[in-house]
Amino acid sequence: MSDSTRVAYVSGAAQGIGLKIALRLADDGLDVAVNDIPSKQAQLEEVVSQIKAKGRRAIAVPGDVSVEEDVRSMIDKVAAELGGLDVLVANAGLLLVKAVQDIDAEEWDRVMAVNIRGTMLQYKYAARQMIKQGRGGRILGASSVAGKRGWGGISAYSASKFAVRGLTQCLSIELAKHNITVNCYAPGIVVTQMALDLGAGLAAIGMPAEIPVGDPESVSSIVSYLVKPEASFITGQSISPNGGAVLD
Repeated sequence: MSDSTRVAYVSGAAQGIGLKIALRLADDGLDVAVNDIPSKQAQLEEVVSQIKAKGRRAIAVPGDVSVEEDVRSMIDKVAAELGGLDVLVANAGLLLVKAVQDIDAEEWDRVMAVNIRGTMLQYKYAARQMIKQGRGGRILGASSVAGKRGWGGISAYSASKFAVRGLTQCLSIELAKHNITVNCYAPGIVVTQMALDLGAGLAAIGMPAEIPVGDPESVSSIVSYLVKPEASFITGQSISPNGGAVLD
């Protein structure tokens, strides 16, 4: 299919990396549905306006990615209003900076609910929609360099991002016969609010992070390539723009 007929969904798109990905896919000629939590509705509408200004169709689909009914409804709405789903980017994520001995079980569970349960639910309903359409597709999830090696102070986040990589590998095998690729991007620290929160949190517990810092475009450009037709031979991978902080 040509990019002019493709539809993408990006979660966590009200700001940061998700916003940059949504705008980059619009620049590439895709129509884009953007998601974030309902309290960020106004920010989502601004993103929709920016995408429409680029000449693409766009809708906001607010909801909590950790709630199954929200995810099912959002994917159904994207397919109904934009004509299908060809690209899913499960970008939404939650950071917790605490030493293990100080983490409440409820805090741990919330990180897992958003970062891995939410990714699984988005993968699940995107896969169902893409299989039903019968035209292949691209599914991407957000891992992290913290999903490739551990750092002190971010155990919940790191464990969830390792899990995203495992889930991505499994789904890539399951969906290969449907011409659907499944990959994840695993960025290092880029200039976003989450990065600022991470730096402040690590400093607060006496673990300053001394690793390279990049920009969100280094991530959105990789997503842009992975969803293109010529990337059909790449699946099950975790591609890591990180300035050399972690070497595979």
